[in-house]
Amino acid sequence: MNSSKITLSTLAFALVALTTACGGGGDDAQPQATARGLSAQTAALDASLQATAAAPLSADEARGLVFMREEEKLARDVYAALLARWNLTLFRNIGASEQAHMDSVGWLLTRYALADPAAGTLPGQFADPSLQALHDALLARGLLSPVDALQVGAEIEEVDIRDLRAIQATVDNADLLLVYANLERGSRNHLRAFHLNLQREGLVPVARVLTQAEYDAIVQSPHEGG
Repeated sequence: MNSSKITLSTLAFALVALTTACGGGGDDAQPQATARGLSAQTAALDASLQATAAAPLSADEARGLVFMREEEKLARDVYAALLARWNLTLFRNIGASEQAHMDSVGWLLTRYALADPAAGTLPGQFADPSLQALHDALLARGLLSPVDALQVGAEIEEVDIRDLRAIQATVDNADLLLVYANLERGSRNHLRAFHLNLQREGLVPVARVLTQAEYDAIVQSPHEGG
């Protein structure tokens, strides 16, 4: 087996994992339960990626990849800090999925020989000043209480969905669209999980970033498989 085949298979697994590993279950959900159908989904995605050739990137496509790499790092880093503070399993499960998000975008950065803004950075460090400020503000809020942490998680997923939708509108390359569609599906599943856990705390969650109609359309629909 050649090295490109191994790389594509690894990415395929990560992309499927991020859409299945964080469904609507509560914070006691077991990771093993998320692996249903994983082999078949991995094979299908692997085949799609192998059939998708690289194509020249536009400036917007390149900027979008660099930005999304750091935005997925923001989610991963915040969730790791909130897990350490509150020990909610939900943050462990979704945090692992955010690492898969980062890895899939990182694979595209490598494929297109783009500099990785996350390379050599510590948790909570970002090259983009706007993401640095957002990380710091969200983390400060999430450390206030477990409920605040869940609200921050939901807001991060709304931000991801909003930005992924905006970036996808600038993209023509089929491999980027494939990855971004999987990232957005994963973020919708994350939002559903945070929404459910907030409801269990007796709250009525509302949209903070998306429109209320967009938010309701996501949380009122079922978990999506890859």
